[in-house]
Amino acid sequence: MQNFNYYNPVRILFGKGKVEELKNYIPQDANILLTYGGGSIKRNGIYEAVVESLKGHRFLEFGGIEANPKYETLMQAVKIVKEQNIDFILAVGGGSVLDGTKFIAAAALFEGDDPWDILAKAAPIKAAVPFGAVLTLAATGSEMNGNFVVSKSATQEKLAAGSEKVYPKFSVLDPEYTFSLPQRQVANGIIDSYVHTMEQYLTYPMGTEVQDALAEGILRILIQEGPKAIESEKPCYENRSTLMWAATNALNGLLSCGVVSDWSSHQIGHELTALHGLDHAVSLAVVLPGVLEFTKGMRSEKLLQYAQNVWNISEGDDAEKCMSAIAKTEQFFQQLGVKTRLSDYGIMEDTIDLIVKRFTDRGYPGIGYSGDIKVHDVATILKSRI
Repeated sequence: MQNFNYYNPVRILFGKGKVEELKNYIPQDANILLTYGGGSIKRNGIYEAVVESLKGHRFLEFGGIEANPKYETLMQAVKIVKEQNIDFILAVGGGSVLDGTKFIAAAALFEGDDPWDILAKAAPIKAAVPFGAVLTLAATGSEMNGNFVVSKSATQEKLAAGSEKVYPKFSVLDPEYTFSLPQRQVANGIIDSYVHTMEQYLTYPMGTEVQDALAEGILRILIQEGPKAIESEKPCYENRSTLMWAATNALNGLLSCGVVSDWSSHQIGHELTALHGLDHAVSLAVVLPGVLEFTKGMRSEKLLQYAQNVWNISEGDDAEKCMSAIAKTEQFFQQLGVKTRLSDYGIMEDTIDLIVKRFTDRGYPGIGYSGDIKVHDVATILKSRI
């Protein structure tokens, strides 16, 4: 196991009606900006519950944060924060709203000329406006980490950043807030959680038995509970509770302690989203099987462990078990109603060439953090997914 530092200051308020407690964690004299997405919270009753909890507090609103939050939109909110002396932000939504809010919080106090440098040039975040979150979609784990992803329309880029300065002060996780979601978003959340776990788990043996056991447990839970959420006629509280907490634990930092993480599927997937607007989870469902196939020789020990401990595969030799695990992974995504081939979305080799060029132009020596996928290998991975 590698040396590591672990820090997570987020207070979790989990369960029915927990939104009522958020007022206890926002300063009474705070000047609040309420951020949200396309307005679904005003149709499903969540907005009213939040406003009720904010009685006695001053707040302004900023809606319209996109499913892949755009820099151009978020900078409008940054302007409001500065002009209105906002000193606390409350994000109500899924991972995209939370990610966008993290950028707003950091950009509002950024000392450089262009806040995009936080993402494009890894400019340090020295301070951020404090914020809390009310989660409405279990997927990204953004409610319990300091990571965020933002897109820029002008350059068709989707980049990630992170800092301890943008951990939420608290996050409200009420499983009932996911009941009104369309099945597509539920499926996306399950896949997102699954691939987050895989990115931290399926690389190389590091003597991390605790982390491996946590990861394998989350994967088995998603395999068990995911289809139930998609196939059931009406949401089940226990099922949604399990999926919500699994998503949070998939990316709150515990799984990555002392391990070699990857994130190559995410880096490639971000390009597909930036260029073609694919849902983030859809891009991951397309790319991950290709990454597993390409690295099956280099990561054979962990892939075999995955086959045996997650999928209970016992038949065949080691190579056959590994191939079976890759096939079962792709079938799982398809079982959730997500197509897993580039051609399913009309994406062909011209896009592959462009993605490789974009990575090359940025000076990337490779993709991910495992060191076993070079930029030119991306073409091989993606061509196998057509």
